[in-house]
Amino acid sequence: MSIVVTGATGQLGRLVVDALLGTASAEGAAPAERIVAVVRDKEKAADLAERGVELRIADYSRPETLAGAFEAGDRVLLISGSEVGRRVAQHSAVIDAAKAAGVARLAYTGVLGGDDADFELAAEHKETERLILASGLPYTFLRNGWYSENYTANLAPVLAHGAVVSNAGEGRIASASRADYAAAAAAVLTGPAEEHLNQVYELSGDTAWSFAEYAAEVAARSGREVTYTPVSAEAHLEILVGAGLPRPLAEILVDVDRAAEHGALALRTGDLTRLIDRPTTPVGVSIQEALDAS
Repeated sequence: MSIVVTGATGQLGRLVVDALLGTASAEGAAPAERIVAVVRDKEKAADLAERGVELRIADYSRPETLAGAFEAGDRVLLISGSEVGRRVAQHSAVIDAAKAAGVARLAYTGVLGGDDADFELAAEHKETERLILASGLPYTFLRNGWYSENYTANLAPVLAHGAVVSNAGEGRIASASRADYAAAAAAVLTGPAEEHLNQVYELSGDTAWSFAEYAAEVAARSGREVTYTPVSAEAHLEILVGAGLPRPLAEILVDVDRAAEHGALALRTGDLTRLIDRPTTPVGVSIQEALDAS
């Protein structure tokens, strides 16, 4: 039985592989020979191969390449694709290949809230979950909340302008680090099958922060003056487009802020903390890591 991670050279995928490898003495760590990385580019995964991870070359957008990606008995993590608008077809191809291979369980990284998520970015995730259920495959749904890095990766303009701009009003976000979500995926993939079989986990950080609190944390850690500037959805859209973002992407970000304003991203169930057996990473720590790396 192998543990297969799709999208293994992506930002989340690499962290999942790291979590699976762990250390030689770590309880629950999977030996390298049991780990398979499904990647599009062999060269980009050379470092994984050097660590003893098996590589299988496949592309979500080329269903014919997925035929050899999985084997009977595999535990598979389907990391959602990054191409918004194409993900349902891509994920469907992976599901079909996994079913044909007879995998033991398919874990999927969906979105916090599942069917109750009321923002456009969730639509493809909800449809993917429906396809998995219809396939009859044993499953685990990892409904990831927001990554703190979605915000801390954007610190340069925040510091340059001294402002965090959002149309989320006083909405709150229970974010966690990518490494937290990766650790949860690794725990599910290596844990007892019966414990996670056909389970749904709503994953989010322990603390829900507001954008005003986020701005204050950036200011405190950077030593710079940073304030929160709430704006309307229409104004935010024009700011983002004016900054060079493609309008479709800007519309998605504005819609996410709208969801945050309505509380959709503040859900806290404790599932993430239980899976990783520790508190989640505070957003302040992620801010400091981003500042240190800049």
